[in-house]
Amino acid sequence: MLKSIGVLLHGNVALFEFGVLSEVFGLDRTDDGVPAFDFRVASPTPGNALNVGNGVTVAAPYALEDCRDVDLVAIPGGSIANDYPEEILETMRAVVDNGGRVLTVCSGAFVAGAAGLLDGRRCTTHWRYGARLARMYPRAEVDTDVLFVDDGPVTTSAGTAAGIDASLHLVREAWGPTVANRIARRMVVPPHRDGGQRQYVDAPVPTCTDEGFGELLDWMVGHLDEDISVDDLAVRMHMSGRTFARRFVDEVGLSPRRWLTEQRVMKSKSLLESTDIPVEEVARKVGFASATLLRHHFQASVGVAPLVYRKRFASGAARA
Repeated sequence: MLKSIGVLLHGNVALFEFGVLSEVFGLDRTDDGVPAFDFRVASPTPGNALNVGNGVTVAAPYALEDCRDVDLVAIPGGSIANDYPEEILETMRAVVDNGGRVLTVCSGAFVAGAAGLLDGRRCTTHWRYGARLARMYPRAEVDTDVLFVDDGPVTTSAGTAAGIDASLHLVREAWGPTVANRIARRMVVPPHRDGGQRQYVDAPVPTCTDEGFGELLDWMVGHLDEDISVDDLAVRMHMSGRTFARRFVDEVGLSPRRWLTEQRVMKSKSLLESTDIPVEEVARKVGFASATLLRHHFQASVGVAPLVYRKRFASGAARA
């Protein structure tokens, strides 16, 4: 059962991520049928001020030894410099050895990595830190295409709000959907976003060392609504089809067709956010042959259907 939660703080504390854990587990909602969690905030120096930025500090009232027997130990985001107190790492290992779980939010995954808890496990973190996490802990299987990952006793979540999703997921597993939904309703957040949903990350147009390819990419972005074939692109670059395809991958890192598809999905996201035009019209404007094809590629790239994305991210006019 998930009854006791220990949050471990050290160094510079990421206030939002700490706030997520406090909001889900640290507030008394027994009046709404939510169980009372035993919520402990600990640090290697209890009572001492820890910096959260902008001149603001927090002080943890518990010592680390008070959290060795909790059901769940949680690590908010913070340093990614591998400068974690050994007492923090030992506490996390002790909780796992005692049959407990670990939850990390955003860059908190680096602490789990330093404790050896990501070795041989699939995990995630904020998309900006994924490559660094993989380099620092090569035995971890890092996946930044998702909101959170459960692997054994370790749950890792992506940036900021994904920590809410992971926390509610653990509540749902332990206490059922009714309790999780009540917490979500009080927080005014969606009650359930699946961990496999993509992180909403824009893929910018890459900078090419070859000036000709840079001009070609600009042209392609400006003509997404047209039927663009690889052969036509090769002719524009005065190359054979095979040479062009190889050079494109060398310069951009993707095949021409895949890059075009990603740019069309990006453009469709912008249209879904800023306009109320039907999905069929969105598909036409970005160069997909049908709304069905747009839905297929959008779901594969973003992780949700176009209309679901519009509901979450559209401006007031687009929702109307």
